[in-house]
Amino acid sequence: MIIKSKLLPAPFIKAAAYFLTWFFRKRFNKMMISQAEILPGHSYLLMCNHFSFWDAFWASYLCLHGIHKHQTMTGFSIMILEKQLRKNMWMRYFGCFSIAPGKASVQESLDYAAEMLNNPGHLLLMYPQGNLESSHVRHILIKDGVKDIISRVTGNCQLIWSSNIVEYFESLKPSVYFNMLDCGTNKDFDFDELSTKINEHHREAIQKQIRFTEEPEGL
Repeated sequence: MIIKSKLLPAPFIKAAAYFLTWFFRKRFNKMMISQAEILPGHSYLLMCNHFSFWDAFWASYLCLHGIHKHQTMTGFSIMILEKQLRKNMWMRYFGCFSIAPGKASVQESLDYAAEMLNNPGHLLLMYPQGNLESSHVRHILIKDGVKDIISRVTGNCQLIWSSNIVEYFESLKPSVYFNMLDCGTNKDFDFDELSTKINEHHREAIQKQIRFTEEPEGL
């Protein structure tokens, strides 16, 4: 049986979001968003590379300033591994629900995710790699969970990817660069094409952060 989210009242969530924005502007040098078009009247499946403890917090910032700013979000959920959620049960009050790959409950988690994405304005955050990896890996392995969720969605859902990269350069504080990509909708979904788009975009995002060095082809 999955652990479902149990969101705090909206005013608390909004207050937490704006506190997070204030904190990031104090803690980080820059939070730069390369914007993608956000479609109206859709739900949103936001996918990001998974490389640090900060990932969900950065994604929350991206949701507020890169998505909600352009199209109003009506709900927010995060799919995380059951073992992680059991260690941090407070996270369910901020939209987290569990998935346990290899267990019978995985189908329930996928149905739950699709049910939320059938609501216009609802955003579901997931990390399709399934594991922590460096933000500078050249290839993102997209697990089948994305395909299993989208096949269950009956409403209009936009798929969005963001390659999030951290750099310091001249500052003592890190900067976070959000490189967003519109991946189409569930109506024109193709898993292999999605994987190709994400990997091409991710390599380009890394290359944009390299100021002077030209890398040999094939890296």
